[in-house]
Order: sequence, then C-alpha cells, then structure tokens
Amino acid sequence: MPIGLLQIIILGLVQGAAELLPVSSSAHVIVAEKLMGIDPSSPEATFLLVMLHTGTMFAVLVYFWKSWMKAYFSSQGVFIKTAIHAGVATALTGIVGLGLMKGIEKLFLQNTGTGQIEELFGQLPLVATALAAAGVFILMASRFRMSQSQSTNLSATSALAMGIVQGLSLPFRGFSRSGGTISTGLILGSSKEASEAFSFLLAVILTPAVVLRELLRLMKLKSAESELHHLTHMITPGVIGMLASFVAGLFALKLLSRFLVQGRWSYFGFYCLAASALIFILAGTGL
Repeated sequence: MPIGLLQIIILGLVQGAAELLPVSSSAHVIVAEKLMGIDPSSPEATFLLVMLHTGTMFAVLVYFWKSWMKAYFSSQGVFIKTAIHAGVATALTGIVGLGLMKGIEKLFLQNTGTGQIEELFGQLPLVATALAAAGVFILMASRFRMSQSQSTNLSATSALAMGIVQGLSLPFRGFSRSGGTISTGLILGSSKEASEAFSFLLAVILTPAVVLRELLRLMKLKSAESELHHLTHMITPGVIGMLASFVAGLFALKLLSRFLVQGRWSYFGFYCLAASALIFILAGTGL
C-alpha cells in the first residue's frame, strides 16, 4: 500500500523535529508509521526515511553554517585540527556502528527473514529500551556542570568519544544520536556550544554515507527490471517529505540551542523516559 501525501508530510514534520532534538527521530517515526499502518522495514518507508534525513541535513547546514565558518575556518591550524577530529570520529562511528550491525546480524538474524539489521527497526520493545537508555544518559550529563564558555574548541578526547557514541545510534533505533553525542561532550567537560556544533558537524558528515548505504540496500532488494521505475516512483513523495523535515528541523534546532543555553538539558532526558514508557505500553497492545 503506497504511503499517502498527508502521511508523508506528518512523517516529515515528526522526523525533522525529533531528528534534531535529542529525543530519537527513529523512535518517533517508527511509532508514527505503525500508528498509520506503515511497515517501517518496507522499502518505501526506508527510502522515505532516507529523504527525511536528507532534509534535516540541509537544515543543519543552514542553521550552523555561519558558526562553523567562524569556529572551524578561523585559521588553517584550526581547520586542520577540526578536520582530523571529525575524520577520526567518523571512522570510529563506522567501526563501532557497522561492527555492531554485522555482529547482531550474524549472531541473531542469520535464520530470520532477510538476515539484515533493518528487521529489528520495527520492534517497539527494542526501540523503547534504546530510548530509555538515551534518556538516562542525557540525565547523567545534565548533572555535570555545564560550561558557560562560548569557546567552540573541543578536546580530542571529547571528539573521539562522540564518534564512538554516535556509532551506537546506527544499529539501535531509539538511541538518540544528538542526545548521545552532545551528552558525551558535556560529561567530558566541553562547552554546550562546542558539543552542539561538533555533534551536528558529525551528523552532516555521516548522513551522505547512511543515505548511500540505504539506497544500495534498496537496489539489492529490487529486481534489475523494476529497480529504476520503483525508485523514480518514490522520488516525488520523498522530496515532499524532505521539505517538511527541513522546515521542522530549523525550528527544532532553535529550540535545542535555547534549551542548552538555559540549562534545560535534563528536560529531554525526562521526555525520552516518558516516551519510552508510552512505547512499551503501545507494544503491549500489539501495535
């Protein structure tokens, strides 16, 4: 059953808001899809999610571009240092994330369905557990003294640790990428501004690779004859969803920055725990 225009717009708004807030877009999108009768593991839903991620990536670029130019391009030395930190952190994300995904597929999914990690994305109890873990982590970070410094410098330790934590968000849908990475920076003593800026720099670097991986996976699922036609059929609804996620993403980033500056990081942790409890309840109803 094709995904309707209203459903696409709703998913775009949900993805855009939740992706850039530390509340796990995957958890919210998966629940929204199930409530609307959409299979989260279907090729159509997967392709749409890819387009929604692209929309939020552009929102991040628009929102952070000026601050990144000021912070990371102020001198050749700063640029090189940031590039090294971001490159190594992204490599660690790939090692941790892809390693976990392959390990889970080999140990638990060899004899089920396609044997791919995507089979787990629609499992609400797993999503709720990951969301709860993110909530606890955010609350832990909120207990550390948040630096009021406006410095955008980030230590190598913080950068690499953020890359490792980001890797956990790849196989575990529900574990907020932004919540985990920003919390890691705060726990390790980085300023709120530095943690936020670097977290979303990593997101922009990671998104194209994720998009490419999902497109290649979709092509493998489709026969050579129907592959091009099927993807073309999904492009228009995908672009609509991308625009919706872009607009929602800009508003979400403004809210996130405001909450960080005002020292309300713990609010997102409490929200994740409440949302996790609700998802467990929905799972119990057989959704």
